[in-house]
Amino acid sequence: MRLVVRSGGLGKRKRGKLVRDRIPHIIRSEGGNPVTHTAGPQEYRHRLREKLSEEVAEFLAAKEDRAPEELADILEVIHALAHDLGIDEEKLEKIRRSKAEERGGFADRVIWSGNR
Repeated sequence: MRLVVRSGGLGKRKRGKLVRDRIPHIIRSEGGNPVTHTAGPQEYRHRLREKLSEEVAEFLAAKEDRAPEELADILEVIHALAHDLGIDEEKLEKIRRSKAEERGGFADRVIWSGNR
C-alpha cells in the first residue's frame, strides 16, 4: 500500500496533524522517517475536532465513487471523539436512535424554509 499525503505534504505542516495509528509504520515501510509525538489529552481532543473538519471537507469534495470511503473516515473520527468523551459505540447509537425517534431522521428529505 502506497501512502498518499494530501494537502501539499507534511513539509508545509509545522504543527503536524493527527493521523491513523499505523501511518508512521506505513511511512517507515516505504523508506521514510516520520517525525511524530503522542498528543496529550487536550491536544488529542483538539486534533480530533480538526480531523473531523478535514474529513468532512474531503467527503464534500469527493466524487461519488470515493464518498463511501470518506464517510468511513468520518465515522472513524466520530468513534474516536465519542471514546474520548467516555461514550462507547453502543451508547452513541442509543443517543442517535433516541434523537431519531423524537425528531425523526432525514429519509423524508424535508427542507424547511422558515415559518409564516
